[in-house]
Amino acid sequence: MMTIDIPGYKKLEIQHVVCDYNGTIAVDGKMIDGVCEMINDLSKDLDFHVITADTFGSVERELKNIRCKLVKISIRNQAVAKLEYVLNLGKDKTICIGNGNNDRLMVREAALGIALLQEEGTCIETLLASDVVCKSAIDAFGYFKEPKRLIATLRS
Repeated sequence: MMTIDIPGYKKLEIQHVVCDYNGTIAVDGKMIDGVCEMINDLSKDLDFHVITADTFGSVERELKNIRCKLVKISIRNQAVAKLEYVLNLGKDKTICIGNGNNDRLMVREAALGIALLQEEGTCIETLLASDVVCKSAIDAFGYFKEPKRLIATLRS
């Protein structure tokens, strides 16, 4: 569990981090350099979940040595499936990170939604549904190591 008190915004008490796979922590089905190490380090305090339809069929191999829960969903109704997963975890204690159209609902409903703009681009609806936009998964995970970055971004 991690607590981040953002003056004038809200106090986050986070237990879960839900990440999309492709476009978020992987590009073209391959993990982004440095992400594995960051998740394994941060998983001492937070529960990581990777939710995906596994477009490239590589997620199990790529996540083999990462401390996270893998959730594979159907190719149909992905946005709703991701949202339902977050609601079952408890949206008020979950941060969601994604880039695609199928991430927009979970990003909007999470205690904190982070959109990423990396090589695969970002769906405008997901961008508008997010609280914060980062240029990489590494930068987003940096908020957990250095919460004052998030405070500086969101305080009012």
